[in-house]
Amino acid sequence: MKFLLMMNAPYGQAGDHEIFSWPPEAIQAHVDYWGELNRELKEAGEFVGVHALTPPKQARIVRAGSDGLPAITDGPFPESKEFLAGFWTVDVESAERALQIAAKASAAPGPDGEPLHMAIEVRQVMSAPASDQA
Repeated sequence: MKFLLMMNAPYGQAGDHEIFSWPPEAIQAHVDYWGELNRELKEAGEFVGVHALTPPKQARIVRAGSDGLPAITDGPFPESKEFLAGFWTVDVESAERALQIAAKASAAPGPDGEPLHMAIEVRQVMSAPASDQA
C-alpha cells in the first residue's frame, strides 16, 4: 500500500519557512534527523521517494484561462497558517505503519532540539481500477 506523508510547516516571522531563521547547528540536526529516517525507510524497503519543496513565496498557482492561456498567480495564499514543506511516498504493509512513520517524522527536532510535533497529513495513494482488458 502506498501512502503520501505530507509535512505541513508553519510560516515563520518573514512569511517563509521558519527554519531559515534557525542557527546552523539546529538546521544540521534537523537535516540529520531526516537523513536517518530516510535511511531506516530504505533499509526496511518502505522508501519510495522524498521531496522538499521551495518556500511558498516561490510557488505559483496555475489555472487554464478561458483564452486557452495559463492564468498564473502567486500562491499559496498568505492567510493560511501552514504550507506544504515536503512529502514522502512510502510503500508499507498497512495504514498503521504509515501512521507510525508520520509520527516519527512529526518528531523532527526544532531550533532548541525539542520535537516540533509538525502536522503530517497521511493519505493513501489511489490505484487505478482493475481493467478487463489484458
